[in-house]
Amino acid sequence: MAEITAGMVKELREKTDAPMMECKKALTEAGGDIGKAEEILRVRLGNKASKAASRVTAEGVVAVYVAADSKLGAIVELNCETDFVAKNDDFLALAGRLAKLVAEGNPADVAALLAQQIDGATVEAVRTALVGKIGENITVRRFQRVAAEGKLATYVHGGAKIGVMLDLVGADDSLARDLAMHIAAGKPKALSREGVPADLIDTERRIAAEKAAESGKPADIVAKMVEGSVQKYLKEVTLLGQPFVKDDKQTVEQVLKSRGARVASFSLYIVGEGIERKQTDFAAEVAAQAAAAAAR
Repeated sequence: MAEITAGMVKELREKTDAPMMECKKALTEAGGDIGKAEEILRVRLGNKASKAASRVTAEGVVAVYVAADSKLGAIVELNCETDFVAKNDDFLALAGRLAKLVAEGNPADVAALLAQQIDGATVEAVRTALVGKIGENITVRRFQRVAAEGKLATYVHGGAKIGVMLDLVGADDSLARDLAMHIAAGKPKALSREGVPADLIDTERRIAAEKAAESGKPADIVAKMVEGSVQKYLKEVTLLGQPFVKDDKQTVEQVLKSRGARVASFSLYIVGEGIERKQTDFAAEVAAQAAAAAAR
């Protein structure tokens, strides 16, 4: 049996983008013949999508697109299984094309986006083919299209793990950029207090009440403590209430007023936010693979 070296696996992976273990299996089956192994993988890749469809996709990227006039844009979260694939050029290219497609095609939902066309094929067909090529599940999680009241500004941070799209009315590009960066850092849940979900406020009020009750203070004082905690929370989670990242002596609201500007809307996407990630014991997984290999 021909020896399968790391260099052979690397070469085959670069040719096919298939997972390393799949490359090694194909090389073993092909007796070390890289050409034959490539053919084996091409045959196998066709059914990768169905096998991958049930796997959790909590990694990925956020892609943004803004038209030349800064009046129309879109933000998209495209997910995969591992951070390694999130750096894949084909994966990144698809994310960018989807953001532009959302802006120009205005799909109603993810299903409608998947039905749209890229180079004569549906987005779903392109996605499925990429799943087959890469060997990981890929999903379009969410997107938002924005037709701006003012001008759009974007900011992508941390290897495209955080993406921001901001619609700012009445200010220059410099402030728009600073505010987009502030949103990425401060991670506000809403623009103003009115936009904070009621269930989050109720949870904060309940926690504050439990803490205040332990103080042993009179009921009227406890009530004031609770209200003070809730108001502090609302400042922390609203864009307008947060101290501006470049001048923490002013809130974002104060900065906007001083510039005669206002935020019409913003979108903040954080890759994998809210997705339950599978916890993997890598040592146990390696031991299991070794045991299975020994049994064979």
